[in-house]
Amino acid sequence: MLLQASGITKLYGITPVLEGINLQIEERERIGLVGVNGAGKSTLLKIIAGEMSHDGGQIFRSKEVTLGYLAQNSGLHHGNTIGEEMRSVYAELIETERELRAMEQQIADPAHMDDEKAYAELLERYSQQSEWFRERGGYEMETRIRSILHGMGFADFSQDTLVSTLSGGQKTRLALARILLQAPDLLMLDEPTNHLDLDTLAWLEDYLRAYSGALLVVSHDRYFLDRLVTSIVEIERHRSRRYTGNYSRYIDIKAAEYESSMKQFEKQQDEIARMEQFIQKNIVRASTTKRAQSRRRALEKMDRMDRPAGDLKKASFTFETSVVSGKDVLRVHNLTLSYEDKQKLFEPISFELWRGDMVALIGPNGTGKTTLLKALIGDHAPDGGKIEWGAKTKIGYYDQEQGHLNPSNTVLEEVWSSFPHLEEVRIRTVLGNFLFSGEDVLKKVAALSGGEKARVSLSKLMLLEANVLILDEPTNHLDLVSKEVLESALMDYEGTLLFISHDRYFLNKMAERILELRPDGLATYLGNFDDYTAKKQELLEIAAEEAANALKTAKPDAGANDPIRLAAMSFEESKQAKREERNRKRRLEQLEEEIANCEDRIAALEQELTLPDIYQDYAAVQTRQEKIATYQQTLEQAYEEWELLAAE
Repeated sequence: MLLQASGITKLYGITPVLEGINLQIEERERIGLVGVNGAGKSTLLKIIAGEMSHDGGQIFRSKEVTLGYLAQNSGLHHGNTIGEEMRSVYAELIETERELRAMEQQIADPAHMDDEKAYAELLERYSQQSEWFRERGGYEMETRIRSILHGMGFADFSQDTLVSTLSGGQKTRLALARILLQAPDLLMLDEPTNHLDLDTLAWLEDYLRAYSGALLVVSHDRYFLDRLVTSIVEIERHRSRRYTGNYSRYIDIKAAEYESSMKQFEKQQDEIARMEQFIQKNIVRASTTKRAQSRRRALEKMDRMDRPAGDLKKASFTFETSVVSGKDVLRVHNLTLSYEDKQKLFEPISFELWRGDMVALIGPNGTGKTTLLKALIGDHAPDGGKIEWGAKTKIGYYDQEQGHLNPSNTVLEEVWSSFPHLEEVRIRTVLGNFLFSGEDVLKKVAALSGGEKARVSLSKLMLLEANVLILDEPTNHLDLVSKEVLESALMDYEGTLLFISHDRYFLNKMAERILELRPDGLATYLGNFDDYTAKKQELLEIAAEEAANALKTAKPDAGANDPIRLAAMSFEESKQAKREERNRKRRLEQLEEEIANCEDRIAALEQELTLPDIYQDYAAVQTRQEKIATYQQTLEQAYEEWELLAAE
């Protein structure tokens, strides 16, 4: 067992946030922590991490267990470069490496051999530190840094890039990369999928599935939870409940348990009603009064069930249109856009939207998806091309940054100022549907959480009654229940929908067509996210097969670097995937043997350096140090190849 939390209680003033929370984490467990926004999930992580005090309960973990915690807004040192930030994880190893290099200089210096006792102590110290350095992965530091930076989308970034020049999303990814590099025994992540594009999400999932430690993850990404976790801990009404299985399994179990509990409750209520009716009819009759009194005593002793609590109150809304748009909603022709520094985002793109379309816009971070949406609503000037809106279009835009909200307004003022013709009671009713009731409507926008700001923006969008909705990451900051409500509202929407999302579950449920934006232009795919991924794979296989066929008719002297030949080779390799997988595993085994052999050789040579016959012989010392350097170089190369093969 890595950690056990028993009876954890947390109060804000006199208001309970957590009451009697119990959590046990075993080695290599993958646990998803779920609950509505404000349930106390992040609070619990902070308590476990020691960043927040608790008012009751105990936390047990052994001193040897290392713990890593990544909050939603993890701080980085903005004066550092990317490389410095990553290497700070290895500060102790880097310092040890400096000491080893200094000791090697001393060992190689004949002047230090005069004092045999001091020289022997130096060699012993060098041997011990070398072993410590090797055991903690000192020889593969740079390989692991490069591998994780590449996976987290920093392959094209120089390690000399200052952290201060990165965007908010890039800083979040760098903080995540940094904690992955630490590789603690228990890794706790709070919304790790925020700001990740689809490619990085897939890499992170694969990395965490193979992670050697335990995971405790707060996430509102259902696809991510289904692929990764094996247990769900739900915090609801301040208390915790554990379920075995992934998120979908948890939903099924919870629904089945509620249905079973409700049937038992209703059955008991029927039994109580029958007993009370019998008592009422028979208590006054002399012939049956004893039986009635017996029933009354049984009723008094009965352990009465509480009515099952059921689901928490959730938002309730629909998107309606005030007018029907024309059939042709939007036509974009040869559009080009650039950043403020005039850097071109992508090659000219063209696409159309028709009434009733539900279209998703996807692509890697930085390709200009949000900029494209802003160009469509007139907030960003195009460099070239045309944007033509159809007849009777009324556009509603959802900004993922909530930049259209006035932080100095109250919730009531923010919505009412946009719709001053509506009565206050109507505004309050709408806000109540979005879970803002009573004094909540008087909160300042600046004091709201991300999820609360999202609900304010959605309430304004609902009141707008637009027939075209353009949504930029609408599920960000929403809890799982609110996501499901949003999906239901959009499924019933009769207008046209264009949205950006990295939520694969949302993409599967909502998209009927996918536009993939990349620097070389725009590609269109019919269907949802699963259809898109299947089609992408199919197109790759077709292209490779065509290349293979072209190779058969190519000239015999075609160059080895000819693109057709290379594509054909790739196709032939894919046909022999099983054989290649066996070769990969065989090579991994060979590398592991080579790594073990190199480490043993280095350890043996370092041990020899402590022998009097060796350390008193300057030439022998030099020879062994050269061999150690050679083995260390071979070791690093083997680790690098192993990392690449293991990640495939």
